Amino acid sequence: MQLGWPRLRVDEWAETRDTLHMWMQIVGKVRLAHTPLINHWWAVALYPTPRGLSTSGIPYGRGMFDIEFDFVDHRLLMRESGGGAREFALRSMPVAEFYDRVMGGLRELGVTSTIQNHPNEVEVAVDFTEDFGHRAYDPSPVHRFWLQLLQAHRGFMEFRSYFGGKVSPVHFFWGAMDLACTRYSGRAAPTHPGGAPNCGDWVMVEGYSGELSSCGFWPGGGEEGAFYSYAYPEPLGYSDAPVSPEAAYYSHEEHEFLLPYQSVRRSADPDRTLAAFLHSTYEAAAELGEWDRAALEVDPRRWEAQQERAWRHARGQGSR
Repeated sequence: MQLGWPRLRVDEWAETRDTLHMWMQIVGKVRLAHTPLINHWWAVALYPTPRGLSTSGIPYGRGMFDIEFDFVDHRLLMRESGGGAREFALRSMPVAEFYDRVMGGLRELGVTSTIQNHPNEVEVAVDFTEDFGHRAYDPSPVHRFWLQLLQAHRGFMEFRSYFGGKVSPVHFFWGAMDLACTRYSGRAAPTHPGGAPNCGDWVMVEGYSGELSSCGFWPGGGEEGAFYSYAYPEPLGYSDAPVSPEAAYYSHEEHEFLLPYQSVRRSADPDRTLAAFLHSTYEAAAELGEWDRAALEVDPRRWEAQQERAWRHARGQGSR
């Protein structure tokens, strides 16, 4: 199955993206309401699936339920472990209607859920029940955005495998609408100052309580979106560190390295181009931040050599 790296201009789906962002916040907040706190808000994220994005299993009573955005058939699926299921088509509709459909569907499944009714990390936070302005939904760009996430997910999963220390899952944060993976040095970080719009400073304090190097992808920061990488706290000299590929640069406005998605898509080997960016920006953070790289990094293919030696020994070739 070859899906490739799709082209999707940011300005091509602005209204749909903004509506989808609100829908994702509603679903994400349901997960937040029912999941115990895990390191740095990892328990609130969504996860890419072969069909779209999912909450994964959410504990409820003695069972669980989940909610999945299907970006292939464009439906929202709600399922509970007793066998019940509800779904509805993803189409143009106000955020207020989407909210009612989600909450109503959960009630029919026996799930009672109460969430904070306004979005976070956006400048204008309209109550979900009163948001009739965000209503656009174009299936084509949404499908291509999901394909972008799949490509980013592949690259991040491969990159994640080189780290043996504390590292987050590859997960989708609905607050900023980005796919991310974060590595930690194991040391505490200075208290984060906060400042995200419509988001309590204490949220960022929890999110950035450990020294880290984080990478991600989001549908902004470039003509077709961008990959990013940043360090917190940012070590001295980080912004001037040499990184790869040539298209990557440090944004003093965003305080992070950026690599335009289209630069990856158009390259001769997108997977290698993305890997160069991820590894070089992490190495800048780890070297300048004096991480214990020998203790934290691993070879993801470390067992292949041992299996080869065992195979050769079994065939009497161990001494050759």
